Amino acid sequence: MGRAFLVVMDSLGIGGAPDAGAYFNGGIPDTGANTLLHITEACAAGQAQEGRSGSLNVPNLARLGIGAALKLASDKSGDGLPDTAHIGWGVASELSKGKDTPSGHWELAGVPVPWEWHYFPNKTDSFPQEVVKAVCVAADAPHILGNCHASGTEIIDRLGAEHCQSGAPICYTSADSVFQIAAHETHFGLERLIKLCSDIAPKLHDMRVGRVIARPFIGTPQSGFSRTEHRRDFAMPPPRPVLSEWVQSAGHPVIALGKIGDIFSMRGIDELHKGNDQKLMADLLNQSQNAHDGAFVFANFVEFDSHYGHRRDISGYARALEWFDAALAPVLAALRPDDLMIFTADHGNDPSWHGTDHTRERVPVLCAGKPMGHIGHIGFADVARLIANHLGVPVPPQEPSANEY
Repeated sequence: MGRAFLVVMDSLGIGGAPDAGAYFNGGIPDTGANTLLHITEACAAGQAQEGRSGSLNVPNLARLGIGAALKLASDKSGDGLPDTAHIGWGVASELSKGKDTPSGHWELAGVPVPWEWHYFPNKTDSFPQEVVKAVCVAADAPHILGNCHASGTEIIDRLGAEHCQSGAPICYTSADSVFQIAAHETHFGLERLIKLCSDIAPKLHDMRVGRVIARPFIGTPQSGFSRTEHRRDFAMPPPRPVLSEWVQSAGHPVIALGKIGDIFSMRGIDELHKGNDQKLMADLLNQSQNAHDGAFVFANFVEFDSHYGHRRDISGYARALEWFDAALAPVLAALRPDDLMIFTADHGNDPSWHGTDHTRERVPVLCAGKPMGHIGHIGFADVARLIANHLGVPVPPQEPSANEY
Protein backbone atom coordinates (compact mmCIF):
# COMPACT_ATOMS: atom_id res chain seq x y z
CA MET A 1 0.00 0.00 0.00
CA GLY A 2 1.25 3.49 -0.84
CA ARG A 3 1.60 6.43 1.49
CA ALA A 4 -0.05 9.85 1.29
CA PHE A 5 1.43 13.28 1.94
CA LEU A 6 -0.48 16.57 2.08
CA VAL A 7 1.87 19.56 2.05
CA VAL A 8 0.37 23.01 2.63
CA MET A 9 2.45 25.88 1.25
CA ASP A 10 0.83 28.36 3.60
CA SER A 11 -0.67 31.34 1.67
CA LEU A 12 0.55 30.44 -1.86
CA GLY A 13 -2.62 31.54 -3.65
CA ILE A 14 -2.95 31.70 -7.42
CA GLY A 15 -5.70 34.30 -7.84
CA GLY A 16 -9.05 33.87 -9.52
CA ALA A 17 -11.34 33.46 -6.50
CA PRO A 18 -14.83 34.23 -7.86
CA ASP A 19 -15.89 35.88 -4.59
CA ALA A 20 -12.71 37.93 -4.02
CA GLY A 21 -14.68 41.16 -4.28
CA ALA A 22 -16.43 40.38 -1.00
CA TYR A 23 -13.12 40.32 0.92
CA PHE A 24 -11.05 43.37 1.79
CA ASN A 25 -7.59 44.64 2.72
CA GLY A 26 -7.52 48.16 4.09
CA GLY A 27 -10.93 48.85 2.56
CA ILE A 28 -9.78 47.65 -0.88
CA PRO A 29 -11.44 44.47 -2.27
CA ASP A 30 -9.23 41.46 -2.99
CA THR A 31 -10.33 41.43 -6.64
CA GLY A 32 -7.17 40.90 -8.66
CA ALA A 33 -5.02 39.63 -5.79
CA ASN A 34 -2.72 36.85 -7.01
CA THR A 35 0.15 35.83 -4.74
CA LEU A 36 2.14 33.68 -7.18
CA LEU A 37 1.54 35.79 -10.28
CA HIS A 38 2.57 39.05 -8.66
CA ILE A 39 5.72 37.49 -7.21
CA THR A 40 6.74 36.20 -10.65
CA GLU A 41 6.00 39.60 -12.20
CA ALA A 42 8.10 41.44 -9.59
CA CYS A 43 10.99 39.00 -10.04
CA ALA A 44 10.89 39.35 -13.84
CA ALA A 45 10.83 43.15 -13.54
CA GLY A 46 13.88 43.22 -11.25
CA GLN A 47 11.80 44.38 -8.28
CA ALA A 48 12.57 41.42 -5.99
CA GLN A 49 16.35 41.45 -5.83
CA GLU A 50 17.06 41.34 -2.09
CA GLY A 51 19.04 38.16 -1.51
CA ARG A 52 18.21 36.79 -4.96
CA SER A 53 18.05 37.87 -8.60
CA GLY A 54 16.29 37.23 -11.90
CA SER A 55 13.06 35.44 -12.69
CA LEU A 56 11.49 33.20 -10.07
CA ASN A 57 13.33 29.86 -10.23
CA VAL A 58 11.10 26.98 -9.05
CA PRO A 59 11.77 24.11 -11.50
CA ASN A 60 10.31 21.36 -9.31
CA LEU A 61 7.02 23.14 -8.71
CA ALA A 62 6.96 24.07 -12.40
CA ARG A 63 7.33 20.41 -13.38
CA LEU A 64 4.48 19.54 -11.02
CA GLY A 65 2.25 21.99 -12.87
CA ILE A 66 2.07 25.15 -10.80
CA GLY A 67 2.13 27.25 -13.97
CA ALA A 68 -0.75 25.25 -15.41
CA ALA A 69 -2.72 25.69 -12.17
CA LEU A 70 -2.06 29.44 -12.22
CA LYS A 71 -3.32 29.66 -15.79
CA LEU A 72 -6.46 27.64 -15.01
CA ALA A 73 -7.22 29.64 -11.84
CA SER A 74 -6.77 33.15 -13.14
CA ASP A 75 -6.20 32.93 -16.91
CA LYS A 76 -2.74 34.43 -16.31
CA SER A 77 0.70 32.99 -17.04
CA GLY A 78 3.65 33.48 -14.73
CA ASP A 79 7.09 34.31 -16.11
CA GLY A 80 9.11 31.09 -16.41
CA LEU A 81 6.19 28.88 -15.37
CA PRO A 82 5.03 26.66 -18.27
CA ASP A 83 1.30 25.95 -18.34
CA THR A 84 1.51 22.48 -19.87
CA ALA A 85 0.00 19.31 -18.36
CA HIS A 86 1.82 17.20 -15.75
CA ILE A 87 1.31 14.12 -13.52
CA GLY A 88 -1.81 15.53 -11.93
CA TRP A 89 -2.76 19.10 -11.19
CA GLY A 90 -5.81 21.19 -10.54
CA VAL A 91 -7.20 24.23 -8.79
CA ALA A 92 -9.20 24.35 -5.55
CA SER A 93 -11.76 26.97 -4.47
CA GLU A 94 -12.95 27.51 -0.92
CA LEU A 95 -16.55 27.42 0.31
CA SER A 96 -15.87 28.56 3.89
CA LYS A 97 -16.44 32.25 4.56
CA GLY A 98 -13.07 32.94 6.17
CA LYS A 99 -9.76 33.51 4.38
CA ASP A 100 -7.84 32.28 7.40
CA THR A 101 -5.74 29.35 8.55
CA PRO A 102 -8.42 27.25 10.32
CA SER A 103 -11.01 27.73 7.55
CA GLY A 104 -8.56 26.73 4.82
CA HIS A 105 -7.08 23.76 6.65
CA TRP A 106 -10.37 22.39 7.97
CA GLU A 107 -11.88 22.48 4.50
CA LEU A 108 -8.77 20.88 2.96
CA ALA A 109 -9.32 18.18 5.58
CA GLY A 110 -12.89 17.65 4.41
CA VAL A 111 -14.90 19.90 6.72
CA PRO A 112 -16.00 23.35 5.47
CA VAL A 113 -16.51 25.83 8.31
CA PRO A 114 -20.29 26.09 8.92
CA TRP A 115 -20.22 29.47 10.70
CA GLU A 116 -18.69 32.92 10.38
CA TRP A 117 -15.78 33.65 12.71
CA HIS A 118 -15.79 36.51 15.20
CA TYR A 119 -13.35 39.31 14.41
CA PHE A 120 -12.33 42.07 16.80
CA PRO A 121 -12.79 45.65 15.55
CA ASN A 122 -9.74 47.65 14.49
CA LYS A 123 -10.14 50.51 16.94
CA THR A 124 -8.90 51.67 20.33
CA ASP A 125 -9.79 49.04 22.95
CA SER A 126 -10.55 46.21 20.51
CA PHE A 127 -11.65 43.72 23.16
CA PRO A 128 -14.90 43.71 25.16
CA GLN A 129 -14.56 44.27 28.89
CA GLU A 130 -15.60 40.72 29.74
CA VAL A 131 -12.62 39.39 27.76
CA VAL A 132 -10.21 41.87 29.38
CA LYS A 133 -11.51 40.94 32.83
CA ALA A 134 -11.17 37.21 32.11
CA VAL A 135 -7.55 37.65 31.07
CA CYS A 136 -6.73 39.75 34.13
CA VAL A 137 -8.27 37.17 36.45
CA ALA A 138 -6.55 34.24 34.74
CA ALA A 139 -3.20 36.06 34.65
CA ASP A 140 -3.56 37.51 38.18
CA ALA A 141 -2.71 40.88 36.63
CA PRO A 142 -4.31 44.28 37.31
CA HIS A 143 -4.57 45.20 33.64
CA ILE A 144 -3.49 44.25 30.13
CA LEU A 145 -1.35 46.06 27.58
CA GLY A 146 -2.12 46.49 23.90
CA ASN A 147 -5.84 45.84 23.45
CA CYS A 148 -5.56 46.58 19.72
CA HIS A 149 -4.75 45.34 16.23
CA ALA A 150 -0.98 45.09 15.83
CA SER A 151 1.97 43.36 14.23
CA GLY A 152 3.45 40.85 16.65
CA THR A 153 7.00 42.12 16.22
CA GLU A 154 6.00 45.80 16.41
CA ILE A 155 3.97 45.44 19.59
CA ILE A 156 6.69 43.71 21.59
CA ASP A 157 9.16 46.40 20.48
CA ARG A 158 6.69 49.06 21.64
CA LEU A 159 5.40 47.47 24.85
CA GLY A 160 8.02 44.89 25.81
CA ALA A 161 9.80 47.06 28.37
CA GLU A 162 6.54 48.13 30.04
CA HIS A 163 5.44 44.48 30.13
CA CYS A 164 8.66 43.43 31.84
CA GLN A 165 8.22 46.16 34.47
CA SER A 166 4.50 45.74 35.13
CA GLY A 167 3.92 42.04 34.45
CA ALA A 168 0.80 42.90 32.46
CA PRO A 169 0.32 40.58 29.45
CA ILE A 170 0.33 42.12 25.96
CA CYS A 171 -2.95 41.29 24.21
CA TYR A 172 -3.54 42.01 20.54
CA THR A 173 -5.30 40.74 17.44
CA SER A 174 -5.21 41.06 13.66
CA ALA A 175 -7.51 40.84 10.67
CA ASP A 176 -7.75 37.10 11.46
CA SER A 177 -10.11 35.64 14.06
CA VAL A 178 -7.41 35.45 16.74
CA PHE A 179 -6.67 36.58 20.29
CA GLN A 180 -2.91 36.73 20.86
CA ILE A 181 -1.01 37.15 24.11
CA ALA A 182 2.67 38.07 24.11
CA ALA A 183 4.74 37.65 27.26
CA HIS A 184 8.41 37.44 28.19
CA GLU A 185 9.64 33.90 28.79
CA THR A 186 11.63 34.95 31.89
CA HIS A 187 9.80 37.94 33.39
CA PHE A 188 6.32 36.45 32.90
CA GLY A 189 7.20 32.79 32.43
CA LEU A 190 6.63 30.48 29.47
CA GLU A 191 4.56 27.90 31.38
CA ARG A 192 2.47 30.68 32.91
CA LEU A 193 1.77 32.13 29.45
CA ILE A 194 0.77 28.75 28.05
CA LYS A 195 -1.55 28.11 31.01
CA LEU A 196 -3.09 31.58 30.66
CA CYS A 197 -3.94 30.96 27.00
CA SER A 198 -5.27 27.49 27.78
CA ASP A 199 -7.47 28.85 30.57
CA ILE A 200 -9.10 31.61 28.52
CA ALA A 201 -9.39 29.70 25.22
CA PRO A 202 -12.84 28.19 25.97
CA LYS A 203 -14.33 31.66 26.52
CA LEU A 204 -12.91 32.93 23.22
CA HIS A 205 -14.02 29.79 21.39
CA ASP A 206 -17.56 30.31 22.69
CA MET A 207 -17.41 33.67 20.90
CA ARG A 208 -16.36 31.92 17.64
CA VAL A 209 -12.82 33.29 17.87
CA GLY A 210 -10.80 30.72 15.96
CA ARG A 211 -7.52 30.71 17.88
CA VAL A 212 -5.92 31.88 21.09
CA ILE A 213 -2.18 32.14 20.48
CA ALA A 214 0.64 32.28 23.03
CA ARG A 215 3.46 34.48 21.67
CA PRO A 216 6.49 34.18 23.97
CA PHE A 217 9.51 36.44 23.50
CA ILE A 218 12.94 37.07 25.02
CA GLY A 219 15.41 39.94 25.19
CA THR A 220 15.90 43.27 26.94
CA PRO A 221 15.03 46.88 26.15
CA GLN A 222 18.72 47.47 25.50
CA SER A 223 19.34 44.50 23.17
CA GLY A 224 15.85 44.38 21.70
CA PHE A 225 13.11 41.76 21.93
CA SER A 226 12.55 38.76 19.67
CA ARG A 227 9.87 36.10 19.52
CA THR A 228 10.83 32.48 20.20
CA GLU A 229 9.78 29.20 18.60
CA HIS A 230 7.68 28.27 21.65
CA ARG A 231 4.48 29.67 20.13
CA ARG A 232 1.41 27.65 21.05
CA ASP A 233 -2.00 27.80 19.35
CA PHE A 234 -5.24 26.85 21.08
CA ALA A 235 -7.62 26.37 18.17
CA MET A 236 -11.34 25.84 18.24
CA PRO A 237 -11.92 22.16 17.36
CA PRO A 238 -13.57 21.29 14.03
CA PRO A 239 -17.30 20.51 14.25
CA ARG A 240 -17.00 17.08 12.61
CA PRO A 241 -14.29 14.43 12.13
CA VAL A 242 -11.57 15.57 9.73
CA LEU A 243 -9.26 13.75 7.32
CA SER A 244 -6.68 12.83 9.95
CA GLU A 245 -9.41 11.17 12.01
CA TRP A 246 -10.80 9.30 9.00
CA VAL A 247 -7.33 7.93 8.30
CA GLN A 248 -6.49 7.13 11.91
CA SER A 249 -9.83 5.36 12.42
CA ALA A 250 -9.02 3.15 9.45
CA GLY A 251 -5.84 2.00 11.19
CA HIS A 252 -3.26 4.14 9.38
CA PRO A 253 -0.54 6.11 11.20
CA VAL A 254 -0.90 9.90 10.96
CA ILE A 255 2.17 12.15 11.24
CA ALA A 256 1.79 15.94 11.50
CA LEU A 257 4.52 18.46 10.70
CA GLY A 258 4.43 22.09 11.82
CA LYS A 259 1.30 23.83 13.09
CA ILE A 260 -1.06 21.03 11.96
CA GLY A 261 -1.30 19.76 15.55
CA ASP A 262 -2.40 23.17 16.77
CA ILE A 263 -4.86 23.78 13.92
CA PHE A 264 -6.67 20.49 14.53
CA SER A 265 -6.26 20.34 18.33
CA MET A 266 -4.27 17.11 17.81
CA ARG A 267 -7.37 15.29 16.57
CA GLY A 268 -6.43 12.16 14.64
CA ILE A 269 -2.69 12.75 15.03
CA ASP A 270 -0.33 10.03 16.27
CA GLU A 271 2.97 11.86 15.96
CA LEU A 272 3.84 15.57 15.79
CA HIS A 273 7.04 17.34 14.73
CA LYS A 274 7.38 21.11 15.13
CA GLY A 275 10.01 23.71 14.29
CA ASN A 276 10.91 26.31 11.71
CA ASP A 277 10.46 25.59 8.02
CA GLN A 278 14.06 24.43 7.59
CA LYS A 279 13.62 21.79 10.29
CA LEU A 280 10.23 20.80 8.90
CA MET A 281 11.75 20.23 5.47
CA ALA A 282 14.25 17.84 7.08
CA ASP A 283 11.32 16.12 8.80
CA LEU A 284 9.44 15.87 5.49
CA LEU A 285 12.49 14.31 3.85
CA ASN A 286 12.79 11.83 6.72
CA GLN A 287 9.12 10.87 6.39
CA SER A 288 9.38 10.50 2.60
CA GLN A 289 12.31 8.14 3.14
CA ASN A 290 11.08 6.21 6.17
CA ALA A 291 7.31 6.49 6.78
CA HIS A 292 5.56 3.13 6.85
CA ASP A 293 3.27 1.91 4.09
CA GLY A 294 -0.22 3.36 4.51
CA ALA A 295 1.01 6.35 6.50
CA PHE A 296 -0.50 9.82 6.11
CA VAL A 297 1.85 12.80 6.55
CA PHE A 298 0.19 16.22 6.89
CA ALA A 299 2.59 19.21 6.78
CA ASN A 300 2.33 22.98 6.93
CA PHE A 301 5.12 25.35 5.89
CA VAL A 302 4.04 28.60 7.52
CA GLU A 303 6.90 31.02 6.87
CA PHE A 304 5.72 32.04 3.39
CA ASP A 305 2.74 33.54 5.22
CA SER A 306 4.10 34.66 8.59
CA HIS A 307 7.52 35.97 7.51
CA TYR A 308 6.81 37.39 4.07
CA GLY A 309 3.14 37.59 3.06
CA HIS A 310 1.89 39.59 6.05
CA ARG A 311 5.01 41.75 5.94
CA ARG A 312 4.51 42.43 2.22
CA ASP A 313 8.06 41.28 1.50
CA ILE A 314 8.11 40.18 -2.15
CA SER A 315 11.85 39.42 -2.24
CA GLY A 316 11.61 37.35 0.93
CA TYR A 317 8.62 35.40 -0.38
CA ALA A 318 10.48 34.70 -3.64
CA ARG A 319 13.60 33.57 -1.73
CA ALA A 320 11.49 31.25 0.42
CA LEU A 321 9.82 29.72 -2.64
CA GLU A 322 13.18 29.11 -4.31
CA TRP A 323 14.59 27.54 -1.14
CA PHE A 324 11.50 25.35 -0.75
CA ASP A 325 11.64 24.25 -4.39
CA ALA A 326 15.33 23.31 -4.24
CA ALA A 327 14.80 21.38 -0.99
CA LEU A 328 12.01 19.36 -2.61
CA ALA A 329 14.38 17.55 -4.97
CA PRO A 330 15.44 14.79 -2.52
CA VAL A 331 11.91 14.59 -1.08
CA LEU A 332 10.41 13.90 -4.49
CA ALA A 333 13.21 11.46 -5.30
CA ALA A 334 12.39 9.45 -2.15
CA LEU A 335 8.75 8.86 -3.11
CA ARG A 336 7.77 5.29 -3.94
CA PRO A 337 5.84 4.46 -7.13
CA ASP A 338 2.52 4.01 -5.29
CA ASP A 339 2.85 7.12 -3.09
CA LEU A 340 0.78 10.29 -3.50
CA MET A 341 2.12 13.69 -2.43
CA ILE A 342 -0.17 16.70 -2.89
CA PHE A 343 1.06 20.28 -2.65
CA THR A 344 -1.58 22.95 -2.02
CA ALA A 345 -2.28 26.11 0.02
CA ASP A 346 -4.90 27.32 2.50
CA HIS A 347 -5.49 30.89 1.20
CA GLY A 348 -3.53 33.70 -0.44
CA ASN A 349 -1.32 36.41 1.05
CA ASP A 350 -0.25 38.54 -1.89
CA PRO A 351 2.89 40.43 -0.80
CA SER A 352 2.21 43.10 -3.42
CA TRP A 353 -1.34 43.79 -2.19
CA HIS A 354 -2.89 46.50 -0.05
CA GLY A 355 -2.89 46.10 3.73
CA THR A 356 -1.41 43.15 5.61
CA ASP A 357 -4.24 40.60 5.66
CA HIS A 358 -4.64 37.32 3.76
CA THR A 359 -6.09 37.57 0.26
CA ARG A 360 -9.06 35.56 -1.05
CA GLU A 361 -7.67 33.32 -3.82
CA ARG A 362 -7.87 29.91 -5.36
CA VAL A 363 -5.01 27.53 -4.57
CA PRO A 364 -2.99 25.00 -6.58
CA VAL A 365 -3.41 21.23 -6.24
CA LEU A 366 -0.20 19.59 -7.48
CA CYS A 367 0.36 15.84 -7.34
CA ALA A 368 3.65 13.95 -7.23
CA GLY A 369 4.16 10.20 -7.19
CA LYS A 370 1.29 8.08 -8.47
CA PRO A 371 -0.22 9.55 -11.68
CA MET A 372 -3.60 11.16 -11.01
CA GLY A 373 -4.62 12.57 -14.38
CA HIS A 374 -6.15 15.98 -14.91
CA ILE A 375 -7.98 17.19 -11.79
CA GLY A 376 -9.35 20.52 -13.01
CA HIS A 377 -11.52 22.72 -10.77
CA ILE A 378 -12.39 21.18 -7.40
CA GLY A 379 -13.39 22.33 -3.92
CA PHE A 380 -10.96 22.44 -1.00
CA ALA A 381 -12.80 19.49 0.58
CA ASP A 382 -12.12 17.38 -2.51
CA VAL A 383 -8.41 17.40 -1.59
CA ALA A 384 -9.32 15.30 1.47
CA ARG A 385 -11.21 12.90 -0.78
CA LEU A 386 -8.15 12.49 -3.04
CA ILE A 387 -6.05 11.51 0.00
CA ALA A 388 -8.71 9.21 1.46
CA ASN A 389 -9.35 7.46 -1.83
CA HIS A 390 -5.63 6.89 -2.34
CA LEU A 391 -5.36 5.23 1.08
CA GLY A 392 -8.59 3.27 0.66
CA VAL A 393 -10.19 5.10 3.59
CA PRO A 394 -13.98 5.60 3.72
CA VAL A 395 -15.15 9.20 3.46
CA PRO A 396 -17.88 10.01 6.02
CA PRO A 397 -21.00 11.81 4.79
CA GLN A 398 -20.21 15.52 4.51
CA GLU A 399 -21.77 18.68 3.20
CA PRO A 400 -21.87 18.75 -0.62
CA SER A 401 -18.67 20.05 -2.19
CA ALA A 402 -18.64 22.54 -5.05
CA ASN A 403 -16.85 20.96 -7.99
CA GLU A 404 -17.82 23.94 -10.13
CA TYR A 405 -17.46 26.67 -7.51
